Amino acid sequence: MSEAGSEHKRRASLTPRRATPRLAAGRARALGLPTRGTTNANRLRRVDRWIQATLVPRLRDAARPLVVDLGYGSSAVTTLELAERLAPEVPGLEVVGLEIDPARVAAVAEDRDPPRVDFRVGGFELAGLSPVLVRAFNVLRQYDEASAARAWETMCAALGPGGVLVEGTCDEWGRRASWVALDADGPLTLTLAARVADLDRPSDLAERLPKALIHHNVPGRPVHALLQALDAAWAAAAGLSTFGPRQRWTAAVQALADDGWPLVGSTRRWRHGELTVRWSAVAPA
Repeated sequence: MSEAGSEHKRRASLTPRRATPRLAAGRARALGLPTRGTTNANRLRRVDRWIQATLVPRLRDAARPLVVDLGYGSSAVTTLELAERLAPEVPGLEVVGLEIDPARVAAVAEDRDPPRVDFRVGGFELAGLSPVLVRAFNVLRQYDEASAARAWETMCAALGPGGVLVEGTCDEWGRRASWVALDADGPLTLTLAARVADLDRPSDLAERLPKALIHHNVPGRPVHALLQALDAAWAAAAGLSTFGPRQRWTAAVQALADDGWPLVGSTRRWRHGELTVRWSAVAPA
């Protein structure tokens, strides 16, 4: 491991000295710690497609359709992809990438094209912006659960009217992901998404659960019950494998709906390897 990598790990796992852990503050009161910064082109395609399918109307209706991409990393690629995916559908779209590390902001200066795309120093306080949408991916896994919860509160408090925070995590290639959608009142939904051809069983997604849930995937907790039910439905639909993994996934998700799990959104999203459930069904007790 490089010296820089060791330093990052030390800071991210540092035991707070205060009785109540706090988020670190930078020179400009930017709240948070730098992420590892690693990313890949097309890594966030699954959440971006979900955003396109579910949140574009909010952006279109907004007086200022401002989107914040928090913690874009050492490359501007995923921020630029988000802008490219949303711009054709949202007139006047503005996308601002925020990083707590000023060096990362300086490194992507040539990618700036304000007001369409800009990059600034900022953290969970969102640099004083009031966006309609915040995408915060792979930024909270390094925090303890209490600090991650405070980060949610800080970001949601900064949202503009009708704003939504989409916070989640994915693997390096974007084949497995999960995210929570929140508004000013708190969490709304949990979405699981995957390239289902790569799954042995749906509970393989457990390693990508958001920080708010990952430590609650134990027997007796709601999110564990969801994954176990999905595994059982996946096994029961094994006969559909002949027609492809998407058909098997769709049948498994339909079985969950038939069993009373409060799934939301269009059933057409199931064919994309998605499942969205109301937060109340999986919220930690």
